Amino acid sequence: MIPEPIKPEDNVSTVKQFLLLGFSDLPNLQGFLSGVFFIIYIIILLGNSLIIIITRLNPALQKPMYFFLANFSFLEICYVSVTLPVILVNIWTQDRTMPLLVCAIQLCFFLILGTTECFLLAVMSYDCFVAICDPLHYPLIMTPMKCIQLATGSWLSGIPVQIGQTCQIFSLHFCQSNHIDHFFCDIPPIMKLACGDTSVHELSVYVVVMLVAAVPFLLILASYSKIISTILRLPTAQGRGKAFSTCSSHLIVVVLFYGSASITYFRPKSNQSAGTDRLLSLFYTIVTPMMNPLIYSLRNKEEIAALRKLFLKT
Repeated sequence: MIPEPIKPEDNVSTVKQFLLLGFSDLPNLQGFLSGVFFIIYIIILLGNSLIIIITRLNPALQKPMYFFLANFSFLEICYVSVTLPVILVNIWTQDRTMPLLVCAIQLCFFLILGTTECFLLAVMSYDCFVAICDPLHYPLIMTPMKCIQLATGSWLSGIPVQIGQTCQIFSLHFCQSNHIDHFFCDIPPIMKLACGDTSVHELSVYVVVMLVAAVPFLLILASYSKIISTILRLPTAQGRGKAFSTCSSHLIVVVLFYGSASITYFRPKSNQSAGTDRLLSLFYTIVTPMMNPLIYSLRNKEEIAALRKLFLKT
């Protein structure tokens, strides 16, 4: 049974749960969406797990690049598992209610893992930078201990910031409605439900986004500007092609993730619509994690060789 929406004049303390509208505006496609999302989830789990397995088992892939790739694949499994199972349960049970605390926990994990992805993409771009621009010192710079420190920093750095941001967002009073016009608890649709002036909270969100997303992105741009200039100075076309293929997969993932996420969070509030938000969110929360194993495997000869060797053994 769908609960009644909460009216603005009602006591704001009565907001104990939200209603995720999700894809309820497509009643005739619920079975189709359920099948599609379930297949996508299985593909994401299998594809990223396969990358983790081959990078752990194949001696030829015991390199910093593949260490970070295994971390990234595990991150994608966690990232998509925050949202996609909730979507499937909502469709299967047609119970779209979510307690306020559960919504806050989902948002917190989503933000922490999103921050980890930004930092890890920056670390991977740094690895490419050192490999191409300073290959002679690469083994000395990217030592196993240095790789572990960079990966650990990527996983942990966003935790205190995003816990604080989640607490700040859920300290707001919600009196507009308890209907979230989205398929998971995300910042833009939750902020729309808040009472009164939210400009200070919106400014805080922008500051945090600049800190955890824009700064890593600028580091990625700086790394790739140096990488591209180094590649263009290589004397042979074969050398340029080999150098570019080393980092082209990572560059594609950066464009896909940052492109869709930045449009979602940096669009003017007046231009935001629920349908567009859902489409963009689907892209960077589900489509990109699904594409990552294909992007990294099909464009990497060592990955293809390792996959072939694994399947031949099997």
